[in-house]
Amino acid sequence: MKYGVVAFPSKKLQDLANAYRKRYDPHYALITPHMTVKGVFEANDQEIAEVAKAIKKVTNKHKPFELSVSKVSSFAPITNTIYFKAELNDDLEALHKDLNYNFPGDEPEFAFVPHVTIAQKLTSGEHDDIIGQLKMVGVDHTETIDRLHLLYQLEDGSWTVYETFRLDEDN
Repeated sequence: MKYGVVAFPSKKLQDLANAYRKRYDPHYALITPHMTVKGVFEANDQEIAEVAKAIKKVTNKHKPFELSVSKVSSFAPITNTIYFKAELNDDLEALHKDLNYNFPGDEPEFAFVPHVTIAQKLTSGEHDDIIGQLKMVGVDHTETIDRLHLLYQLEDGSWTVYETFRLDEDN
């Protein structure tokens, strides 16, 4: 089964992302707007119990972090994905590192760019038309994230929460 670890932003930021995702993201109906902290990995029932324990240990070591989204960006020309770019701070970077290195599963294939996807699988023409408009509109949002979610993928391709982990306020 496929799993991943994400942070869900507030309803306010989700609503803003969904305003674009409805039109520009074919995954709109499959998953709520999110920031991936540990990308997709595979595990069986026994392995995921161990992974959940390991995630709990990590979240016990980390405090809630600030999610600050201040611009629209793109992964083009590698992929025509447009996203709200989150600023990488020390707390988020340390959390990502603990969940991706010296942890069950493979290390990430790409450098960590914290973001919330708002458009993907666009043609080059669509991407070029949309990115300029979205950059002009912009985004400016800051909030505190105090929990992470271990998700799993259902047979229909949608994702749902397997377990939620609170970040430790006392760290």
